[in-house]
Amino acid sequence: MTRQTLVVMVKEPHPGRVKTRLGRDIGMVAAAWWFRHQVARLLRRIDDPRWCLVLAVSPDAEGLASRVWPAHLPRMAQGRGDLGDRMARIFRSLPPGPACIIGADIPGIDRPRIARAFATLGHHDAVLGPAPDGGYWLIGLRRTAAVPAGLFEGVRWSGPHARTDTIASLGHARMALVDTLRDVDDARDLSRRAARTPAAESPPDPPRPPR
Repeated sequence: MTRQTLVVMVKEPHPGRVKTRLGRDIGMVAAAWWFRHQVARLLRRIDDPRWCLVLAVSPDAEGLASRVWPAHLPRMAQGRGDLGDRMARIFRSLPPGPACIIGADIPGIDRPRIARAFATLGHHDAVLGPAPDGGYWLIGLRRTAAVPAGLFEGVRWSGPHARTDTIASLGHARMALVDTLRDVDDARDLSRRAARTPAAESPPDPPRPPR
Protein backbone atom coordinates (compact mmCIF):
# COMPACT_ATOMS: atom_id res chain seq x y z
CA MET A 1 0.00 0.00 0.00
CA THR A 2 1.40 3.40 -0.99
CA ARG A 3 1.74 6.02 1.72
CA GLN A 4 -0.17 9.29 1.66
CA THR A 5 2.02 12.38 1.97
CA LEU A 6 0.96 15.78 3.29
CA VAL A 7 3.36 18.64 2.57
CA VAL A 8 3.18 21.95 4.44
CA MET A 9 4.95 24.89 2.79
CA VAL A 10 6.66 27.10 5.37
CA LYS A 11 9.00 30.08 5.38
CA GLU A 12 11.35 31.08 8.14
CA PRO A 13 9.35 33.55 10.29
CA HIS A 14 11.53 36.63 9.82
CA PRO A 15 9.81 40.04 10.15
CA GLY A 16 9.30 41.56 6.73
CA ARG A 17 9.65 38.23 4.93
CA VAL A 18 6.43 36.47 5.94
CA LYS A 19 2.84 37.77 6.01
CA THR A 20 3.84 41.22 4.79
CA ARG A 21 0.25 42.26 4.01
CA LEU A 22 -0.71 41.42 7.58
CA GLY A 23 2.47 43.17 8.72
CA ARG A 24 1.40 46.41 7.09
CA ASP A 25 -1.66 46.34 9.38
CA ILE A 26 -0.26 45.07 12.68
CA GLY A 27 3.51 45.46 12.28
CA MET A 28 6.05 43.12 10.72
CA VAL A 29 7.27 41.71 14.05
CA ALA A 30 3.74 40.91 15.18
CA ALA A 31 2.91 39.33 11.80
CA ALA A 32 6.00 37.10 11.94
CA TRP A 33 5.14 36.16 15.52
CA TRP A 34 1.60 35.24 14.47
CA PHE A 35 2.88 33.12 11.58
CA ARG A 36 5.37 31.21 13.72
CA HIS A 37 2.75 30.30 16.32
CA GLN A 38 0.08 29.61 13.70
CA VAL A 39 2.39 27.07 12.04
CA ALA A 40 3.21 25.43 15.39
CA ARG A 41 -0.50 25.00 16.18
CA LEU A 42 -1.23 23.73 12.68
CA LEU A 43 1.50 21.08 12.77
CA ARG A 44 0.31 19.77 16.13
CA ARG A 45 -3.25 19.63 14.84
CA ILE A 46 -2.62 17.77 11.58
CA ASP A 47 0.17 15.34 12.51
CA ASP A 48 -1.49 11.98 11.98
CA PRO A 49 -0.39 8.36 11.35
CA ARG A 50 -2.63 8.16 8.28
CA TRP A 51 -0.18 10.29 6.30
CA CYS A 52 3.47 11.26 6.29
CA LEU A 53 3.78 14.93 7.27
CA VAL A 54 6.62 16.74 5.47
CA LEU A 55 7.79 20.35 5.66
CA ALA A 56 8.77 22.12 2.42
CA VAL A 57 11.02 24.90 3.73
CA SER A 58 12.25 28.25 2.46
CA PRO A 59 14.89 29.64 2.25
CA ASP A 60 16.40 26.27 1.42
CA ALA A 61 19.62 26.07 3.47
CA GLU A 62 18.28 28.06 6.41
CA GLY A 63 15.03 26.13 6.51
CA LEU A 64 16.73 22.74 6.40
CA ALA A 65 18.88 23.69 9.39
CA SER A 66 16.23 25.69 11.25
CA ARG A 67 15.41 24.99 14.89
CA VAL A 68 12.07 26.79 14.61
CA TRP A 69 10.17 23.79 13.23
CA PRO A 70 9.71 20.38 14.93
CA ALA A 71 12.88 18.33 14.55
CA HIS A 72 11.04 15.02 14.10
CA LEU A 73 9.35 16.07 10.85
CA PRO A 74 11.16 15.37 7.56
CA ARG A 75 12.03 18.43 5.47
CA MET A 76 12.63 19.21 1.84
CA ALA A 77 13.79 22.41 0.19
CA GLN A 78 11.24 24.34 -1.89
CA GLY A 79 13.89 25.48 -4.35
CA ARG A 80 13.70 28.40 -6.73
CA GLY A 81 10.93 29.80 -8.91
CA ASP A 82 7.39 31.01 -8.39
CA LEU A 83 4.83 29.11 -6.34
CA GLY A 84 3.90 26.89 -9.28
CA ASP A 85 7.52 25.96 -9.99
CA ARG A 86 8.04 25.02 -6.37
CA MET A 87 4.84 22.99 -5.96
CA ALA A 88 5.40 21.12 -9.23
CA ARG A 89 8.93 20.25 -8.08
CA ILE A 90 7.55 18.96 -4.77
CA PHE A 91 4.97 16.73 -6.48
CA ARG A 92 7.60 15.29 -8.82
CA SER A 93 10.11 14.55 -6.05
CA LEU A 94 7.89 12.82 -3.48
CA PRO A 95 7.72 9.03 -3.08
CA PRO A 96 4.88 7.27 -4.98
CA GLY A 97 1.34 7.68 -3.71
CA PRO A 98 -1.31 10.36 -3.17
CA ALA A 99 0.06 13.71 -2.07
CA CYS A 100 -1.47 16.98 -0.88
CA ILE A 101 0.24 20.35 -0.46
CA ILE A 102 -1.14 22.99 1.88
CA GLY A 103 -0.23 26.48 2.96
CA ALA A 104 0.69 27.21 6.56
CA ASP A 105 -1.40 30.35 7.14
CA ILE A 106 -4.90 28.82 7.14
CA PRO A 107 -6.14 28.40 10.74
CA GLY A 108 -9.15 26.26 9.77
CA ILE A 109 -7.16 23.26 8.52
CA ASP A 110 -7.70 20.15 10.63
CA ARG A 111 -7.42 16.35 10.38
CA PRO A 112 -10.99 15.72 9.11
CA ARG A 113 -10.53 18.17 6.22
CA ILE A 114 -7.20 16.61 5.26
CA ALA A 115 -8.72 13.13 5.49
CA ARG A 116 -11.57 14.20 3.17
CA ALA A 117 -9.09 15.49 0.62
CA PHE A 118 -7.19 12.19 0.58
CA ALA A 119 -10.45 10.22 0.42
CA THR A 120 -11.50 12.30 -2.58
CA LEU A 121 -8.27 11.31 -4.34
CA GLY A 122 -9.50 7.72 -4.19
CA HIS A 123 -11.90 8.58 -7.02
CA HIS A 124 -10.30 11.62 -8.68
CA ASP A 125 -6.95 12.55 -10.18
CA ALA A 126 -6.75 15.90 -8.40
CA VAL A 127 -8.39 17.79 -5.56
CA LEU A 128 -8.47 21.47 -4.62
CA GLY A 129 -9.49 23.15 -1.38
CA PRO A 130 -10.93 26.50 -2.50
CA ALA A 131 -10.41 29.86 -0.81
CA PRO A 132 -13.02 32.65 -1.08
CA ASP A 133 -10.59 34.97 -2.90
CA GLY A 134 -10.22 32.70 -5.93
CA GLY A 135 -7.16 30.86 -4.69
CA TYR A 136 -6.91 27.63 -2.76
CA TRP A 137 -5.48 26.30 0.49
CA LEU A 138 -4.87 22.72 -0.68
CA ILE A 139 -3.98 20.93 -3.88
CA GLY A 140 -3.68 17.17 -4.09
CA LEU A 141 -2.76 14.71 -6.82
CA ARG A 142 -3.49 11.00 -6.93
CA ARG A 143 -0.24 10.46 -8.86
CA THR A 144 -1.10 7.13 -10.46
CA ALA A 145 0.54 8.57 -13.59
CA ALA A 146 3.19 11.19 -14.25
CA VAL A 147 2.53 14.70 -12.95
CA PRO A 148 1.04 16.70 -15.87
CA ALA A 149 3.82 18.43 -17.80
CA GLY A 150 1.89 21.71 -17.95
CA LEU A 151 0.87 21.76 -14.30
CA PHE A 152 0.76 25.37 -13.01
CA GLU A 153 1.81 26.86 -16.35
CA GLY A 154 0.20 30.26 -16.91
CA VAL A 155 -1.28 30.48 -13.41
CA ARG A 156 -1.84 34.07 -12.24
CA TRP A 157 -0.84 33.80 -8.60
CA SER A 158 -2.05 36.03 -5.74
CA GLY A 159 -5.22 37.00 -7.54
CA PRO A 160 -8.80 35.90 -8.27
CA HIS A 161 -7.78 33.64 -11.17
CA ALA A 162 -5.34 31.33 -9.38
CA ARG A 163 -7.80 28.48 -8.88
CA THR A 164 -9.36 28.56 -12.35
CA ASP A 165 -5.93 28.85 -13.97
CA THR A 166 -4.69 25.87 -11.95
CA ILE A 167 -7.70 23.79 -12.97
CA ALA A 168 -7.01 24.67 -16.60
CA SER A 169 -3.37 23.57 -16.20
CA LEU A 170 -4.55 20.13 -15.02
CA GLY A 171 -5.85 19.39 -18.50
CA HIS A 172 -8.20 16.41 -18.63
CA ALA A 173 -7.53 15.26 -15.07
CA ARG A 174 -10.64 14.31 -13.10
CA MET A 175 -10.73 16.83 -10.29
CA ALA A 176 -12.95 17.70 -7.35
CA LEU A 177 -13.30 20.47 -4.78
CA VAL A 178 -13.42 19.99 -1.02
CA ASP A 179 -13.95 22.39 1.91
CA THR A 180 -13.62 26.14 1.39
CA LEU A 181 -11.29 27.83 3.88
CA ARG A 182 -9.96 31.36 4.28
CA ASP A 183 -6.32 32.22 4.89
CA VAL A 184 -5.15 35.20 6.93
CA ASP A 185 -3.92 38.00 4.67
CA ASP A 186 -4.64 41.12 6.69
CA ALA A 187 -5.95 42.41 10.02
CA ARG A 188 -9.58 41.99 8.92
CA ASP A 189 -9.01 38.27 8.36
CA LEU A 190 -7.35 38.01 11.76
CA SER A 191 -10.29 39.77 13.46
CA ARG A 192 -12.80 37.62 11.58
CA ARG A 193 -11.00 34.47 12.68
CA ALA A 194 -10.77 35.62 16.31
CA ALA A 195 -14.52 36.31 16.38
CA ARG A 196 -15.22 32.67 15.41
CA THR A 197 -12.61 31.01 17.64
CA PRO A 198 -13.58 29.85 21.17
CA ALA A 199 -11.60 31.58 23.89
CA ALA A 200 -9.92 28.33 24.91
CA GLU A 201 -8.51 27.91 21.40
CA SER A 202 -7.63 31.52 20.69
CA PRO A 203 -3.96 32.34 20.14
CA PRO A 204 -2.32 34.84 22.48
CA ASP A 205 -2.34 38.46 21.39
CA PRO A 206 0.59 39.48 19.14
CA PRO A 207 3.31 41.45 20.92
CA ARG A 208 2.77 45.17 21.12
CA PRO A 209 5.46 47.47 19.75
CA PRO A 210 7.35 49.41 22.45
CA ARG A 211 6.10 52.91 23.19
